[in-house]
Amino acid sequence: MTRFHHLPRRVVLVMALGALSACSQAADPADAVSLTQAHEAHQAGQAVLIDIREPHEHAQGVAQGARLLPMSQLAERLAEVPTDESKPVYLICATQNRSRASLKALRERGAYGHVRYVSGGMTGWVRQGLPTVLPFRKF
Repeated sequence: MTRFHHLPRRVVLVMALGALSACSQAADPADAVSLTQAHEAHQAGQAVLIDIREPHEHAQGVAQGARLLPMSQLAERLAEVPTDESKPVYLICATQNRSRASLKALRERGAYGHVRYVSGGMTGWVRQGLPTVLPFRKF
């Protein structure tokens, strides 16, 4: 007998479908870029780095030269995400969860095959000692 023998078949089926759905939504490892790769490509002008954290998070420091585009404003400011496929776009958030979710949302809109997320996010960026700055504040 299985561990789930006491559950109705319908419940087991729903659990199985949920697990399959979660697997299909998992990020493809090819969609990730390492912190070092992101930093080096961005510094060399070979990639665009977009920080999708919210303004209160930006106030703690951002990757030097990153564009600030909060995830909550992404749909309204979609035109600010470069569509030139010859230059990769790297999304960064605090850990990588919102970056992956934003990447998925962009891909569903199409034409964003050149967008990746930064594995480890700003938490890893700071931990590795990569350059950060305080953003310009509007008064």
